[in-house]
Formats: sequence, structure tokens, C-alpha cells
Amino acid sequence: MLHLHSHIGNMNDTSSTIRSICVYCGSQPGRDPSYMNAGRTLGKSIADHGLRLVYGGGMRGIMGAVASGVMSSGGKVLGIIPEFLMDKEASKHELQSLTDVVVTTDMHQRKHRMFEEADAFVTLPGGIGTLEEIVEIMTWGQLGRHRKPMVFANINGFWNPMLSLIQHMRDEGFIHTAHLVQPLVVDRAEDIVPAILAAGSGNGSDPKIIDKM
Repeated sequence: MLHLHSHIGNMNDTSSTIRSICVYCGSQPGRDPSYMNAGRTLGKSIADHGLRLVYGGGMRGIMGAVASGVMSSGGKVLGIIPEFLMDKEASKHELQSLTDVVVTTDMHQRKHRMFEEADAFVTLPGGIGTLEEIVEIMTWGQLGRHRKPMVFANINGFWNPMLSLIQHMRDEGFIHTAHLVQPLVVDRAEDIVPAILAAGSGNGSDPKIIDKM
């Protein structure tokens, strides 16, 4: 587990390889107002850097904060949402405010499309679904299926328990090819996009990743 100050110096700046950033986060606002603020700040930063947001299409909670942060700054948003979550996380009217929307038949198809569309992954505070998404991306990285930057947005130490667990797994010998699983840990939302752009070297993936899993 590498923090920002100890990781970026080893990377070449090939920011041109980063065009779209996938953000995983909660569909609830959480109890700490800093989580929603971080979502809006990250969204604005994505737009200000001329990048596109790829996310789960929800307009509630932190998901909505990130999307509104991008759109209010003139950025582009691709929302990818399963049909069964429409009206629960976003109405058809709300989805029309996004630049592009893809409606999938199920969660598997949604995750596949999000992976294909994104050049990097960020996880803001969220619940079980958020955790499952970033862990799956880390698993594919460990298996050598991609080298796209992965970021834990550790707002107010939210991900500290998870980061401790990952380190414990390493220490106990359960994370093989650890050099392929080195997510960035960034504490401030405004530092996330610069960290991703600096870590853009080696960005790539196998487009048939899910078919081969």
C-alpha cells in the first residue's frame, strides 16, 4: 500500500493515456459532510482537467455529488446503470441530464462496460457495493489483466480499516504478485486527478478480461 508521497516519484508522466476516470462511491451521502464535499470536488477536478467521468449513473448521495460536480464545471459524464436500478438510484428525467447513459441488463454487464470505458479507477467512501467494485478491479490487476491506476480516496481516513486489512493479507502471504496491486492512497479529493495523471504510465488492459476470468 503506497501513499501519494512515496509513489508518484516512480512514475513517468504520460497523462495523455488518461481520458476517462471511473468513480465508485456510495449512493448514500454518509454521515460526514466531507464525503459529499469530496465527491463534488473530485467531479469538478475531473472536468477541469478535461477528463470524462464514468460512473454508475445514480443521482443520489455521493454518486450524485460527483456527477453534479463534473456537469456544473462543463465536463462530460457517462452513466452506466442496470435496468433494475433505474428509478431507485436515478429517474429517467435525471438520467437525461447526463452527457451519455448506458442501460445494462445486469450488474455483470455494467461492471464490464465501466471497466472498458475507464482508464483509471477511484473509490470514494461507500458501502458493500462500492467495496466489491474496487476489490474486483484490484483482483484483475493482481492477475495481470490491466495496469490502470487505482485510487483509494481516503477522505478523513475512511478506508483505513480496509488498507490495514490489505496490509495484513500481504504480511500473511496471501497477496501474490503484490507489485501488480499497488493502489494509490490519496487523502484529499483535489489531489486525486493529479496523482492519476502522474501514474498514467503503463496504462492498459486486456479488453476481453471478463470473458477470460
